[in-house]
Amino acid sequence: MELQGRRVLVVGTGISGIGAAEALSRIGACPVLYDENSKASKEEAEKKLSDACRCEVIIGALPEEVKDSITLVVLSPGVPVDTPLVVGFRGHGVTIWGEIELAYELGKGKVIAITGTNGKTTTTSLVGEIMKSYYESVYVVGNIGNPYTMTALESREDTMTVAEISSFQLETIAAFHPVVSAILNITPDHLNRHHTMENYVKAKESVACNQTRADVCILNYENEYTKAFGERCPARVIYFSSARKLDEGYYLDGEDICFAHEKGCERLMNVHEMNLVGLCNVENVMAAIAIARSVGVPMEKILGVVRDFKAVEHRIEFVATKRGVVYYNDSKATNPDAAIQGIKAMDRPTVLIGGGYDKQSEYDEWIEAFDGKVKCLVLIGQTKEKIAACARKHGLSEIVLADDFEEALNVCVDKSLPGDAVLLSPACASWGMFPNYEVRGKEFKEFVNRLKEI
Repeated sequence: MELQGRRVLVVGTGISGIGAAEALSRIGACPVLYDENSKASKEEAEKKLSDACRCEVIIGALPEEVKDSITLVVLSPGVPVDTPLVVGFRGHGVTIWGEIELAYELGKGKVIAITGTNGKTTTTSLVGEIMKSYYESVYVVGNIGNPYTMTALESREDTMTVAEISSFQLETIAAFHPVVSAILNITPDHLNRHHTMENYVKAKESVACNQTRADVCILNYENEYTKAFGERCPARVIYFSSARKLDEGYYLDGEDICFAHEKGCERLMNVHEMNLVGLCNVENVMAAIAIARSVGVPMEKILGVVRDFKAVEHRIEFVATKRGVVYYNDSKATNPDAAIQGIKAMDRPTVLIGGGYDKQSEYDEWIEAFDGKVKCLVLIGQTKEKIAACARKHGLSEIVLADDFEEALNVCVDKSLPGDAVLLSPACASWGMFPNYEVRGKEFKEFVNRLKEI
């Protein structure tokens, strides 16, 4: 689509919206940065834009004359596609893109796209480090916190862009075509946005919708949704498995990661050579290895980076040992399935902080995964009563309902003994108490680091 001189509505004034507006301005389009929340600050939005960005900012009601002049709408990931504004534009034949689609249209080189309910950030970060060790021009973008549009215009024909892509971003792709895609897993999440599990699964699978047999899609053999998708995926499928040997693909055999292919089977590395902990991270590593090999990185180079790679911040992240108690920050566990991986990674009695914003999740499988490790469950936020009722149903009686985060942290100190772990792994989003999971995790780490040894 020719965008020069055209008026483009960018919906959302967060980092994705700012990135899109900046990119559009640079190519000579006429971006209109818009937030329909009348309480938002026009001045704050304008401050986020560079001096070079030629962009109109509108807050609140969108004037009809502006609506009539729009030829393209670019949505930030946080904007649902079924809002009246978006539905109205679509009904008038206006093209709707997301920030990811805009960046893809503007960018050059090859794209690796990684999605899944859990593990995206760790896998994307690891793949990014592997790519940087071998390729000259590499960008790591997307849901990981770096807007794709911020780097798209800097990319070259030899650029390798590694993108973490959320289901929200996948709702608005059109031509987006990665040479390698990966769906790490699919479990219930964001049903308040997607409404049904079928819609959520469809969004995840669309990461490969424009791929062909010349491309590769990495899938988890042990997830019912991704395994089934492998039967109809348009790309060439490579599986990984943490539970069985595969005739072809990557799998865990005891404590060894192995690669089975037409010429035989290679034992690649022992899991104890990694700095990452937990079975979930073994799966992330296998996916990363499969991705990197698919774009030509030598195996010895890949394994060297894997051995040196440390946990992503807020994902089963070791914080400190204080008074003989080990503290882990797993604030990125914003759904029950992610939190299951967090508690599975613990190898000692654990005081666990859970709860937060209600995304209409169910918590039975999470509670069942405690497997006797959780000596005390400390609950916060909107979901604390719901989770407490579920925990009691499963026989857990040591439960504390805290009024705020600080109280929860102090309870953890009181309840933990030398040799225990304290784990922040909420199984819920942070909204309502914190702006995002990063702030929640940083407050946890700051509290822990302030603790004094007795």
